[in-house]
Amino acid sequence: MNSNEFDRLLNNLIRIGTVVDVDHSRFLARVVTGGNTTGWIRWCVQRAGDAKTWWPLSVGEQVLMASPGGDLETAVIVLSLYSNQHSAPSSTPKVYTTDYPDGASETYDANTSTMTVKGVKNVIVEAAESITLDTPKVICTQHLSTQTLSVEKGGTMQGDITHTGGQMSSNGVVVDSHTHGGVQRGGSQTDGPQ
Repeated sequence: MNSNEFDRLLNNLIRIGTVVDVDHSRFLARVVTGGNTTGWIRWCVQRAGDAKTWWPLSVGEQVLMASPGGDLETAVIVLSLYSNQHSAPSSTPKVYTTDYPDGASETYDANTSTMTVKGVKNVIVEAAESITLDTPKVICTQHLSTQTLSVEKGGTMQGDITHTGGQMSSNGVVVDSHTHGGVQRGGSQTDGPQ
């Protein structure tokens, strides 16, 4: 092996490039680096065992490649790098952010211990048995729709309430159809509701 070949292999061990194509069904990508375009190569993932993650690369993403033996045909994309095209979503210490291509984002700010999810259209959580919200207060700023409701420790309501369909009862008395006994003209009070 001459010195030029040795230098080429050495230079190819670690390369920076830009993703130019992604094959989502085969989990492969092609990268332009130093004027060369790789073949289809794999990218590293967070987990790929009994627990799996899926976070595909995108075209234009800057990446770091490792090539065993200096051969780009055996290269693996190790990680992504910030670039002018895709800069960091934040520069604040102790703030951990993920931005998505549709404008949604999730952020945890360890400075204020606040988790923020915004820009999403729908959030779907499915649980076979239960969901527990263990907090002193839950605030819903808009319409809350529920199939059933059980309030176990009392509470208060403010504003107009409209009830239609079915019965509303309080302590065994149906509010919309109960009767009063002892009705007579004058200033006397009726008996209690029945």
